[in-house]
Amino acid sequence: MAIKRRATTVLALSITTALLAAGCTGGGESEAPPESDLYKNPVTLTWWHNASQDGPGKTYWEKVAKDFNALHPTVTIEIEGIETNQLQRTRLPAALLSNDPPDIFQAWGGGEIREQVEADYLKDITEQVKDEAANIGSAVEIWQVDGKQYGLPYRMGIEGIWYNKELFQQAGIAAPPTTFDELNDAVTKLKAINVVPIAVGAGDKWPAAHWWYNFALRACSVDTLRKASLETVFDDQCFVKAGQDLKAFIDTKPFQNNFIATPGQNDPTSANGLLANGKAAMELMGDWNRGSLDTVTEDQEALGRFIGWFPVPAIAGSAGDPKAALGGGDGFACAKNAPAECVEFLKYIVSPEVQLGYAETGTGLPVAKGAEEGVKDPALKSILEATTSATYVQLWLDTAFGSTVGNAMNDAIVAIFAGSGTPEQVVEAMKAAARK
Repeated sequence: MAIKRRATTVLALSITTALLAAGCTGGGESEAPPESDLYKNPVTLTWWHNASQDGPGKTYWEKVAKDFNALHPTVTIEIEGIETNQLQRTRLPAALLSNDPPDIFQAWGGGEIREQVEADYLKDITEQVKDEAANIGSAVEIWQVDGKQYGLPYRMGIEGIWYNKELFQQAGIAAPPTTFDELNDAVTKLKAINVVPIAVGAGDKWPAAHWWYNFALRACSVDTLRKASLETVFDDQCFVKAGQDLKAFIDTKPFQNNFIATPGQNDPTSANGLLANGKAAMELMGDWNRGSLDTVTEDQEALGRFIGWFPVPAIAGSAGDPKAALGGGDGFACAKNAPAECVEFLKYIVSPEVQLGYAETGTGLPVAKGAEEGVKDPALKSILEATTSATYVQLWLDTAFGSTVGNAMNDAIVAIFAGSGTPEQVVEAMKAAARK
């Protein structure tokens, strides 16, 4: 998709106060139709989401669609679950470019939604969702452009390291690492008992790139990250240092063999499959991983017994805030020409009752007030607490910087994993993409 880039949004968020977001000019206006026109005539909505694997997430979305149809018989919802990477990078851009997009689809906010708004792909839902936005709170700002609402989140949380408590115990690791020195020590102890310390799905690129993101979060100050998000300027030496720290970490050989070809999710041989089945001790991933692990484990009972989570460790002496975290969420948006019932369905998805049910699936953390009561899994509760206590949360960098910079950045980061790239080349790729 050829989209002219503009200064990107400040997309870091402070969980305790507000998600800071600004944007650029958007697409066409849309007004809510008279209520009497809703549900009058038969309407079919196409819905694309990323719960592609059989499991609680996919099952729940099917229930949500069925329940909405029971409430509004004139609305039929056709669902397609698509793997995240394929949906975000291939299917959705092609569908939007063809002018035949799904009516409601996965939207990650930030720079990506800004690009979609600039291309006039999305429906302005500002007036219709005021109550829902108020109930969700500041997280909605990631799905805003120029103060207007173009989507709503249903999940929000920070990422960290999922780990096998039983393997930690066997290796003599008394407590989850709080610094990278302690993480390196844990890696050494796990190797000593012939356990893969950390699984990573570099074959899908973004799971590997998230390691660089976290090193950047530790190397760069909050002000530097905000400036980078606002102006797509990457002159600070901390971005090079992030690559240097990543390369030094890779050189300790913490990952499984052939990690460069390993997929991230959705298969027993993927990175989260290795963790879910006791073949690796750790994996860096977001809150959604709990549901993904359920879909690939061979022993649900064992998984529930050993799985734990801890925040990404701090790096001593770094310029970054040691209590900062990388995070974000999932949401949905409506295509510009989607029928009015699309917005009503979007509102239904983020309603407290539906959000409570989503929380109870254990596939992620809800955003609607009160729905957090449905979070029962101990690991997810840990993420909820860590999200609340984080001093600063930076939106995923490929989302914050937009797809043009994000794709180039991820490719260059994976080249470091492959042994063919350098820290300097990551920054060069980012700068070149920002100039397009």
